[in-house]
Amino acid sequence: MTRHLRFVFGDQLTRTLSALRDIDPAQDIVVMIEAAGEALNVPHHKQKIAFVLSAMRHFAADLRAEGLRVDYVQMDAHGNQQDLGRELAKAVQRHAPAAVIVTEPSEWRAMQLMQAWSLGAPLEVREDHRFFCSRADFAALTKAKKTGRMGFFYREMRRRTGLLMCADGPEGGQWNFDPDNRKALPQGQRPPARTRFAPDAITTEVLALVAARFANHFGDLTPFGWAVTRADALLALDHFVTDCLPNFGTYQDAMKTGEDFLYHSLISPYLNLGLLTAREVCARAETAYHSGQAPINAVLPVQYSAGRSRVAFR
Repeated sequence: MTRHLRFVFGDQLTRTLSALRDIDPAQDIVVMIEAAGEALNVPHHKQKIAFVLSAMRHFAADLRAEGLRVDYVQMDAHGNQQDLGRELAKAVQRHAPAAVIVTEPSEWRAMQLMQAWSLGAPLEVREDHRFFCSRADFAALTKAKKTGRMGFFYREMRRRTGLLMCADGPEGGQWNFDPDNRKALPQGQRPPARTRFAPDAITTEVLALVAARFANHFGDLTPFGWAVTRADALLALDHFVTDCLPNFGTYQDAMKTGEDFLYHSLISPYLNLGLLTAREVCARAETAYHSGQAPINAVLPVQYSAGRSRVAFR
């Protein structure tokens, strides 16, 4: 018997997702769908397509390991119509659930497409609690004219969350330290080597699929070293906080020939898919500041960047 289908978008790979809250392993089924149409709406780099597909497959494997039932439609599955709505409607036919539960999509385009779905079962849309600011809160802030400048919006979010606040004022006595973040990289200074992750069997299979199916897309598939699991994304976050964050702020705007990343985090992809959450990244940065591991001019840009990845423009 199937009570609910729990549909998960490809950028919602977070176990605490609202659509997965209160899931009943005995009666509910998680549905995940790979659809070529999602990779064709705008040109995408081949590595981005591979990253999303591999992360989705790994997330599904983690859910199964937890004991949850997962109906996963791979892109190359026979009969895949390459459209999320159509494939979800087919899943409804297969399982005859009482309802489909989904967390609101983060993209406006996906929201419009979802509103046009005809599934054959009631659709319950839940709020995405991974964001610091809900749609309703953002609308209220806009009405109150507190979103006209991004800096003012960030201040409001810091007041609400208490992140890097001291009593009623900002930690360090000022809201930003941008003048401290414009230094050139000193001659001879070498940034740390970045943590990379070797493709496993799942990722290798996805890379072959992308090479065959999206050969005309731009970019090279190799070398591929992105984290595609929650566990490896946490290792990437550890690497950033430990090895890069102390110098991140000072050389945030620096450039050097032959150095692609300097001290930047490289964790935005993991935030955008949900392998990391903005709250935990901001908390790690704040802890690094309070422990003396990183200066405030390095920590504040992380708060802003993590917040922007999962808060402002939805």
